[in-house]
Amino acid sequence: MGSSNYEPQNKAVKWFEDRLPLLGLIHSSVGAGYNAPRNLNYWWNFGSLAGFMLVVQIITGIILVMHYTPHVDMAFRAVEHIMRDVNYGWLMRYVHANGASMFFVVVYIHILRGMYFGSYKSPREVLWFLGLVIYLLMMATGFMGYVLPWGQMSFWGATVITNLFGAFDFFEGMGESILHLLWGGFSVDNPTLQRFFSLHYLLPFVIVGVVILHIWALHIPGSNNPLGIDAKGPGDKIPFHPYYTAKDAFGLSFFIVIFAIFVFYMPNIMGHPDNYIEANPMVTPAHIVPEWYYLPFYTILKAVPNKLLGVIAMFASILIFFILPWLDGSKIRSAKFRPATAFFFWLFLVNAIFLGYLGTKLPSDIIIHLGGGVDALTLGRIASVFYFGYFLVIVPLVSRLEATKPVPTSIVQSVLGAKKEG
Repeated sequence: MGSSNYEPQNKAVKWFEDRLPLLGLIHSSVGAGYNAPRNLNYWWNFGSLAGFMLVVQIITGIILVMHYTPHVDMAFRAVEHIMRDVNYGWLMRYVHANGASMFFVVVYIHILRGMYFGSYKSPREVLWFLGLVIYLLMMATGFMGYVLPWGQMSFWGATVITNLFGAFDFFEGMGESILHLLWGGFSVDNPTLQRFFSLHYLLPFVIVGVVILHIWALHIPGSNNPLGIDAKGPGDKIPFHPYYTAKDAFGLSFFIVIFAIFVFYMPNIMGHPDNYIEANPMVTPAHIVPEWYYLPFYTILKAVPNKLLGVIAMFASILIFFILPWLDGSKIRSAKFRPATAFFFWLFLVNAIFLGYLGTKLPSDIIIHLGGGVDALTLGRIASVFYFGYFLVIVPLVSRLEATKPVPTSIVQSVLGAKKEG
């Protein structure tokens, strides 16, 4: 992960380092032994923020597990026990629940930053793939965690989402067998809750393992930068510590303030009211919706009239990111020098947010009241077509045909030139 010239001054530390060079590894990975491009801006803070949130989720999750009972008759009351009886249990629960949303926020920004500045392009394809694997594991972990409070939305969300896997009925009885495997029985019940609890506890540690590979893959080619050019010239790089550790610490302090506002002043704003009602298989909520970070994909699912094709479209909307390095044929990484790419990127972002908004609506809800009115289902289909069109049509064509701006030959040239202009 990089060469290290770390030499411990303490004899005991040196004795240990000679036998297991752990501190040298840390020094070469995130310390003065690792050099990063000198022009990284605050959009590069979100990788370290994602790591911070992963640690927060694991620590609070371990504490919550000490007081949680994974049984359909006791899960809801266990959560109430944590909130009311456990010292600072309310804090651990709110930090964990809101931390999931904060985790997805920083990861979404991290992914979008990678898309805008071309961090998926050669030689960082494997780095991009590992990041997407982390995201998929996060989605699975978040869904299973949403089931654990065993409220109305937990139960019915689990019922709806697991039933989607029944669409893969390519052979007679195949879909039913998949459902029985997921449920551990013939419906969402106690075995389902126990399976989801076990996996929800396990997957974060799997994520840690993939994060280590992600950091390793980052250190082979080095970090990308806003210019999207290779940092090879003299002065193009600076030591990660103390420059970027101080920068990341400042960003982290600002992020913690925002996080604390949600935890202490509006802890339930991102939750669904129905999930504060104990699960009842005999009462179906008026509108079953997943957590906000799944809503764009939920809209794509609802936009397709055929169940199997809808499930395929939903999974394809995520997996399509894996082929983005080959869809983009431009030799220039950063959209900073690709005006058409930048324009369509912002359209894609607005469309993705709109898909998330439509996910909160019923298909029959009228969104545009002009003329005869346009319902959420129709708009969802239009937005879904644009979503896939962006990857399959716009990116391949625009990246190969657009006129690009001149790219600086080195980072130093760009940085010093900007200072002279200032």
